[in-house]
Amino acid sequence: MITPKKQQNSAVNRILIIELIVMILLMIFVTKTVSSQTRKNSIDHMATITDERAKIIDSFVQDAKKTLTAYSRASQITDLLKNPESKTAQATAQKYTEIFSKDIQYLEGIYCSEWNTHVLAHTNIKTVGMITRKDPEPLEQLQKAMLAAGNGVYDTGIIISPASKKQIVSMYKAVYDDDNNPIGLVGIGIFTDGLIKNLDTLSIHGIEQSFYSMVDVDTNKYIFHSNSYLVQNETTQPEILNLCERIRNYNKNGEGEAVVSGNFEYKFNGKKYVSCYSYMKEHNWILMLDDPKSEVYKLTYSMRAFLTLFGVLLLGLMFIFAFINKRQESINKKLSSQIVKTEKTKQSLTTAMFKDILTEANNRVSFSMDTANLKPIPNGCYYFIYVNITAFSLINTNYGNDAGDQVLLSTVDALRKVFQNGTVYRTGSDEFVIVIQSEDTTASYNSIINAVNTAHAILLTPHETPAGKVTAEYKIAVAKKSDEINSSIISALKELTDRNGDAVFGQVQYIDLDQHIG
Repeated sequence: MITPKKQQNSAVNRILIIELIVMILLMIFVTKTVSSQTRKNSIDHMATITDERAKIIDSFVQDAKKTLTAYSRASQITDLLKNPESKTAQATAQKYTEIFSKDIQYLEGIYCSEWNTHVLAHTNIKTVGMITRKDPEPLEQLQKAMLAAGNGVYDTGIIISPASKKQIVSMYKAVYDDDNNPIGLVGIGIFTDGLIKNLDTLSIHGIEQSFYSMVDVDTNKYIFHSNSYLVQNETTQPEILNLCERIRNYNKNGEGEAVVSGNFEYKFNGKKYVSCYSYMKEHNWILMLDDPKSEVYKLTYSMRAFLTLFGVLLLGLMFIFAFINKRQESINKKLSSQIVKTEKTKQSLTTAMFKDILTEANNRVSFSMDTANLKPIPNGCYYFIYVNITAFSLINTNYGNDAGDQVLLSTVDALRKVFQNGTVYRTGSDEFVIVIQSEDTTASYNSIINAVNTAHAILLTPHETPAGKVTAEYKIAVAKKSDEINSSIISALKELTDRNGDAVFGQVQYIDLDQHIG
């Protein structure tokens, strides 16, 4: 005969077995989910940095183009090319070239010459009088390329200079007379050492062992690499070769998908690496940021180990509970304790779901749910104040992520201080919304506008950060709404600020959404 005590023990054992199975499955699921998300975040972090560095390289090249264009338009240069035999014009242009070149960093040389490449003025005066393209075929190729560029700059890319034997950005531009006939050309060479130094000085939090490399898609050759002996040599990395081939096929025949950015893993000298790349279509270059896989996924491995250890400890506790299940009172106490812990965990997860971790402001999920619950108020309305940090990514790039985080924190502190009766939400990486319930009166409107101006004045004050004082610009707009309230208000405010640009102190951008049509 089965006694009630044995039935009770059997039921407890079944419960423990079920809990054991559930916890194992939950542990596997949580570990896999957290590891996957952490891994994705690490790759996204690298991809963002790669895209930003590609923009820096493009800006470097664009600056060189602007410099050469400005030089070509100088009256000293055009006067010389119109009258190349004039000694006075040659002396004036040479002096101008020497003065102009002093303000150009990492300059190898800048010059002007006749259409046949007979040099008339050069930063290196020893070069004046030389003909740089004596053979007809190279000369014709250069002339055709410049004519094809029209009034633009013919960018030959990053090459090894025949003069200095160093890597430079090389560019040429045709100069035309009043009848649009070419009368000469200007050229410039800028050492890439400065570009590489600028990239190397930009610290990357979390992937300190990372390094850059760049490949010319047309030739499969490295433009620069941390191993200098690879520069101007063809890559042997299968993944890069395949990537170059895909780009060439798409550019030539439209085959496959357009390559913009992505990542791949590879093995070199027995060590595994993760590479994030960004294709610079205008120059036909691929910029890559590589880092050892162990460092990229360090947080993933740590989280996985922590969750595994936590799971093992939890399972161990469950086995211990199984051994002492005969002491019903003790088991009940343990179960009660577990319920309390679970409830606290649930509360913590709920808080994390609706709060921004960095600033502790309410997040976008909280904004969507709160606005959905807002009801029309008799003789009242809601004011929505939208604040967006302009070019926030540049703050992170120029001063570092820690400085960017501090700007976010001080922005929220200022908004909370001014709008004490409102609720502050962080609805995007660099955007915030304050919701204030108010009476629908002129006095209330004036009070809100004055508060916005006060907040704007505080925000324009330089922010104290680990990198020093950082000045930020903001886009600010105010909307009033009394009915049919939902999270789409953000889109209306964002459209208003995108259309009107940065906020001007004392001129608040305002829209009454109850009256606004279209």
